[in-house]
Amino acid sequence: MIYIHWAILIIYVATIIGAIFAVLMDNRQPAKTMAWILVLLFIPLVGIVLYYFFGQNTRKEKYISQRSLDQLTKRSMLSFVEQRDLQLPKEHETLIRQFTQQNWALPFKDNDVEIYTDGYAFFTSLLKAIGQARHHIHLSTYIIDDDPLGRLIADVLIDKARQGVEVRLIYDDVGCWRVPSSFFERLRVGGVDVHAFMPVHFPAFTSKVNYRNHRKLCIVDGQLGFIGGMNIAMRYLRGTEHTAWRDTHLLVQGGAVYGIQRAFLVDWYFVDRTLISGDEYYPPINQHPTSNTQHLTPNTQYPTTLAQVVTSSPIAQWPDIMQGYVRILLEAKHYVYMETPYFLPTEPILFAMRTAALAGIDVRLMVPAHPDSKLLEWASRSYLVETLDAGVKVYLYEAGFNHSKLLVADDSLCTCGSTNIDFRSFENNFEANIFFYDEAMAMRMKQVFLEDQAHCQLVDEQTFAHRRPFTHRLWESLIRLLSPLL
Repeated sequence: MIYIHWAILIIYVATIIGAIFAVLMDNRQPAKTMAWILVLLFIPLVGIVLYYFFGQNTRKEKYISQRSLDQLTKRSMLSFVEQRDLQLPKEHETLIRQFTQQNWALPFKDNDVEIYTDGYAFFTSLLKAIGQARHHIHLSTYIIDDDPLGRLIADVLIDKARQGVEVRLIYDDVGCWRVPSSFFERLRVGGVDVHAFMPVHFPAFTSKVNYRNHRKLCIVDGQLGFIGGMNIAMRYLRGTEHTAWRDTHLLVQGGAVYGIQRAFLVDWYFVDRTLISGDEYYPPINQHPTSNTQHLTPNTQYPTTLAQVVTSSPIAQWPDIMQGYVRILLEAKHYVYMETPYFLPTEPILFAMRTAALAGIDVRLMVPAHPDSKLLEWASRSYLVETLDAGVKVYLYEAGFNHSKLLVADDSLCTCGSTNIDFRSFENNFEANIFFYDEAMAMRMKQVFLEDQAHCQLVDEQTFAHRRPFTHRLWESLIRLLSPLL
């Protein structure tokens, strides 16, 4: 029997050494590499399980062929070529071209945008758009709960499918772990084409649990596109102080809908292996979209707004959205305001924030005063202290849980989408943001930030950084070691 014990020990040690070599050869950020090595060395057995689920790097794997990607992009590229008098703003031309070359994120002009900052307005608009659909509805969400709102959305989708409208739904398998399979089976029986993103089947262990589709997109008839941070759940429609969810979502009309459509269709090929690229999914751009719809009010029309829909994923060659944020911070002339529910920044983001603040740029960061995860709150504290030391103004949102993900800079650029300022969003998740290069749109997003700021407490650096008990600060520093893994 003693030989069996030695054999098990040798196999275990060999597995640990092999995993450490795999981590080293991935050439990740040193902090993330060290975090995984510490986990593997000092957490027996559990460390191996955590690495298998959350540590394997799939960025170099090819889940979609270049030929298929070209096919899915062709329609939007043709429409891009047909745009007349497309002018790129000089101050952001480099960023626009970077996104275009790396991400095939084409810039489109003449977009109208409606901003939703509460669930009541967003879900009312979403239901209205779905109800008016004539050809197709494409919906992608991280979470769709089996609650009254989720069931209402499901009922409307089934009703449209029975009317002959093409209805496709992508949901994230891990995000919807608690949703019973009967919920999705009812949709399938009702005629909705439903797919889970990277389904995780236990006990068939898989590292897919680490790579999730966090995007929240909806495209109706190729004319209306929704993008932002809201999942489909009752948490956005109810709650009292400290529990209500605040989030930001957008309704877009114009050429940028092609970018949202392309993001969905790439994901659809990923889950269904079906190429969908017909003209009917990329209808002609309406130069004055508000004249044929009731969704937008006259005071929200900005027909010259230039926009790009940028996606990022662990299988892309570059972390495109993170690189975009870094460039924005380093090129800012006056200010950068950011909102994020989770703040576990990668080293490039933290460096860019500190560099901008030290250069005298007004860098403001808004995070929830009452996060939905204590572990993430502890891990983020030391990062917040670092930004404070460099002169970043940190605001704690106190009117509930702020799940909003937005950035606005210099009254000329803004972005909103599903991307948090954390390791998971920048490196592991499939994310989508829309970037606007327009003064009027930037001022509207700035106003959203300032209205949220009115519900915030400005952090006192001395109190936040130094007057907390030593044991609290020690615990936060220890948890920080795990932040690349969270």
